Amino acid sequence: MSKKKGLSLEEKRTRMMEIFFETKDVFQLKDIEKIAPKQKGIAPMTVKDVLQSLVDDNMVDCERVGTSNYYWAFPSKALNARKHKLDELKKQDSEAKQRKVSLEKAVEKAKLGREDTKERSSQLKELKALREEKTQLQAELEKYQECDPGVVEEIRKTNVVAKEAVSRWTDNVFAIKSWTKKKFSFDDSRINKAFGIPEDFDYMD
Repeated sequence: MSKKKGLSLEEKRTRMMEIFFETKDVFQLKDIEKIAPKQKGIAPMTVKDVLQSLVDDNMVDCERVGTSNYYWAFPSKALNARKHKLDELKKQDSEAKQRKVSLEKAVEKAKLGREDTKERSSQLKELKALREEKTQLQAELEKYQECDPGVVEEIRKTNVVAKEAVSRWTDNVFAIKSWTKKKFSFDDSRINKAFGIPEDFDYMD
């Protein structure tokens, strides 16, 4: 008989937040260490680290009074923290859009005549950076998905824009390859090698 799969970090964080939201009370660490395993199934040895991660992300407040630390969190506090994170992600997406516009203009310029290899190589590196940034945004979405589906849906919509930008940029790269092939009769392998295009370069799923 296989062992029951343990809770992921995000599942533990979500369940611990439920303790604060449901009780609307203030706790010491020792209180949480008793409640979390019993009521939420969080492994005792992980309670302290999970709680600290919530404090670090401004989801839970912590105040030292005398020799003891007291912890509390209310729905409005958590919502403000998630909205702040959403604002950060929107700002990153806006900056990515601006870079995308600049790259599209550079690609249009390249279509008019043969540009040097260094410039094209730089553009391909920028495209790779956009892809990596999109992956990071998706990771952020997964991190906050279990905490607030409504907020995550807003982030997901902005992520669609980034994906469309990458797809259009990929179209432009293939257009450049097609133009070069017709203009100079180069095969795909030679073009990829000359301009630093990966052999497995393709559209993102």
